[in-house]
Formats: sequence, C-alpha cells, structure tokens
Amino acid sequence: MKSRTAERFRLIEKSATYAVLDLVRRLRAEGRSVLDLGGGEPDFATPRHISDAAVGAIGEGRTHYTASRGLPELLTAVAEKLGKENGLTVDPAVNLIATPSAKHALFIALTTILDPDDDLLVPTPSWVSYGAMARLVGARPVAVELRGDEGFRITREALEHGRTGRTKAILLNNPNNPTGRVLSRAEAEVVAAFAVEHDLLIVTDEIYEKIRFDGGEHISVASMPGCADRTITVNGFSKAYAMTGWRLGYVAAPADIAAEMLKVQQHTVGCAGSFVQHGGVVALTGDQEPVRAMTEEYRARRDLIVGGLNSLPGIRCAPPEGALYVFPDIRGTRFADSQAFTEWLLREAGVAVTPGSAFGPGGEGHIRLSFATSRDVLEEAIDRMAGVLR
Repeated sequence: MKSRTAERFRLIEKSATYAVLDLVRRLRAEGRSVLDLGGGEPDFATPRHISDAAVGAIGEGRTHYTASRGLPELLTAVAEKLGKENGLTVDPAVNLIATPSAKHALFIALTTILDPDDDLLVPTPSWVSYGAMARLVGARPVAVELRGDEGFRITREALEHGRTGRTKAILLNNPNNPTGRVLSRAEAEVVAAFAVEHDLLIVTDEIYEKIRFDGGEHISVASMPGCADRTITVNGFSKAYAMTGWRLGYVAAPADIAAEMLKVQQHTVGCAGSFVQHGGVVALTGDQEPVRAMTEEYRARRDLIVGGLNSLPGIRCAPPEGALYVFPDIRGTRFADSQAFTEWLLREAGVAVTPGSAFGPGGEGHIRLSFATSRDVLEEAIDRMAGVLR
C-alpha cells in the first residue's frame, strides 16, 4: 500500500483561519491574554424573532428530514428575495437548493461543475477555502493576482493572463474576503464579457452581500447580460443575520446544473436542518431592522479600526467597502513577511490576526483583521499594536 490517503490531500493545507482560532484557544487555555481579530464570527446574537421561529418549529415537532432541495416555503422566500434584491428570476422547484451552510453550497457547486484537471480561475487575494475545495475534487485553482496598488480591482488583462485551455469557470467573492472590495459595475461587465466570450461558468459567493458601507451597490453577476444561464450564485444566513452556528445557506443555478448538484446534496448531507430552515424563512420574510442596525455598527467599527491602523507607524489601511475585514499594508514596518509579522504581533502584543499570505498571490505584505468584535476590543488591540510598533 503506497498511501492510506488520497494523493490530492497532500496538496491541501489546513485552513489558515481555523489555525488562528485554534491557536487563540490554546493560548487562552494557558492563561495568556489574547485579542482575537483573526476570525469572521459576528459577535451579535441571532435576532430574537428568528430564534423564536426555530424554537417554535422544534416545539411543534418539525425536527425530521425535509426534501433534499429544502422546505418549499424557504425556497419561495429565497426566490422572492433574489428577484427583488438581485434582479434574478428563478424557479424554486428547479433552480434553488437550501444547503447546510453557504460553504457546503460552494462545495457541491465545484464538485458538480469541475472535472479532474479542469482549471478554476480565482481572483486573489481570496478566501482560503476556494483553492482547497477545487483541489478536493481534483481540479486546479489558478490564482488571478489582483494588485493592491490598483485597489484589488478585477481587470480583463488579469483574467486573460490566468486563462488556460483547461479553464472551466471563474469564482468570485463579492464583497470580498479579505480585501473588503465590492465589485463595481464596470468590473461586473468585464467578468460577464470575459465569461461569455470564452464560454465559462461563473460561481459567485455573495455571503457578505448585506454588509456594505457608504451606499455601495451590490451587483449579482447572474443579472448581467449573457450570465443568467452560466452563473451559480451562493449565499446564506451566517453573516447578515448572525447565524454562523445555524449552518444554513442556499444556491441558485441553471436548472441542469442544479439537478446534478442536488445529487451531491442527497448523497452527502441529505438536507439542511428542518427547524433551521424554518428560522431561515423568518429571517428573509421578517423584520430586517436588526440587519441594518448590525451593519451600521460594523460601519462604526470599520471607521474606528481604519483610523487606528493608519495612526500606526509603517501601516497603511484603505477603508473596506463591505464584509467584516480590513486588509492593511504592513510593508512600511520592518517586516516584509506577513507570517513573521503575525507571529511577532501575537507574541509581543497578544493580538491575533491572519497573515495576508494565507489568501494567495497579492496577499503578501498585508494582514487581515476582523472588526466583527466590540469597539472596546478593537481599541485595545490598536493600543497594544501601537505599544509594540512604536
């Protein structure tokens, strides 16, 4: 026996963001004072009306399997949301699947569309799991490096540079983790024209859709000309509704692709949690004021941490347009290596962040800090960083 595990796993590293979380927990267990700015976990409670709906469903005995595609009332609510907010026309019976997390929706999407040796274009810096998911199904993630000095904007030149004869699809994250960039209409037009010209599929992860600042417009690429029948749109409830532990997402796709994705769902997890789906219905159809209030608080935290970081020697930080992260440039410090900087910062200041190198080409020379925590913690983190950087 040559190996007890599949060869492809040797190309996959453990999640960098979970590694930070595990380290923080270990250090705290040892009695260290550590401020964790490494993760993307909203610190708000799930809005009460959503929790009440799920608890009520449990009390009513709605605790059994649902159809693998999901509860009809949830799929209908998602379809109405996509039509009203995203400009997408979908049939709940053939285009939608409710999934146990947006992460699982991404996985079944890539499992469905990618054959071994297919190439997947991934504009970077990007979330750490995109490339790993592609490798898990035997495909090859191809980084499309975006430049920080150009605001990490997607250009036709960058996409063409990454395209190969094996390119099958392009994967987008809008708003972007880790940079906080929101896709502009001009960029969406570039992506649409590129995909149509080369007959590529598009997978778009829109989990941070509702967390946008300064009036920025959200554009679903599936709404662009020529893209409705080539785009898989992934979204969920974790970030906007502070429902990370609920594990509930959804995916909208052309009917033929959705039919194959449903097979993957059926043969892996079966369905999303039944009472969790009932909570999702109320999240979409109920009071949206908690989402607005949380986003406004995130905006205040963003402004606080951006101002604080820009006051530190050697650090430059552009304000993100969306999501829960800042991605400052640290190359003005004595560190050129983001991994070395994060290890030093944790050791000397007790502040945990994620190295930019974890997010692929274009990420080196940066670090990612989450502002999904209280203002008091953010202020203390800036004070601790100031103490060691000065």
